[in-house]
Amino acid sequence: MASEGVEFDRQVRNLVELGYPAAAGLGVEEFRSLLAPLRARAAARGTEGCDLAAGRVPFLLVVTRQVVPIEAAMPLTTVRGGKKPGFVDRTFEPGSLERFVAAEGVELPGWSAYLLLDVERGEEFCGAVPEDAMAVIARRGRSPLTIEEGVALLTQFPEVLVKNKCFSLGGSRCGDRRVPAIWISRNAPKLGWCWEGNPHTWLGMASAGSRAV
Repeated sequence: MASEGVEFDRQVRNLVELGYPAAAGLGVEEFRSLLAPLRARAAARGTEGCDLAAGRVPFLLVVTRQVVPIEAAMPLTTVRGGKKPGFVDRTFEPGSLERFVAAEGVELPGWSAYLLLDVERGEEFCGAVPEDAMAVIARRGRSPLTIEEGVALLTQFPEVLVKNKCFSLGGSRCGDRRVPAIWISRNAPKLGWCWEGNPHTWLGMASAGSRAV
């Protein structure tokens, strides 16, 4: 990965090429202007420590659901080298995604777009009970990823979603025992959910060090 703002520019360009401006109801330049204030912070953060094979990313550009709804963003994802669009699992009943908001203790910047820093796919938690994994993450002073952040990670770095190293998104909850997760189904990314007390050998728990604007 390059530094001095080049990686930030790549992420913006990727969103434009995927059709995010249209999905947001914005012109291309209007969309770019929305993200531009984050560039200096991203350039200062740099790209040291990036290890895509291990699922670690120094920074990630996140566009919130207020700009591009999750239902519109997920079909713009693919697995690495794939062509099938990502999808939202039908077990999310109509309107339920709106109820998956920031979990207790997860503080979001409150902007239309922001940077997620020091991101980890979290495969160390594969086979762990999600509830326990989230407790460990909290003790480390880190934060589980939200649904939007998980979609953003997949959008910018599709290579982090691989068989047996998929990830839960404990930063978004709706008041019940469901924990959102992204994994591979029918050769495409699927946004689904699992119970907070049920471990899965192929699901870790993604987390980040901080969020910034």
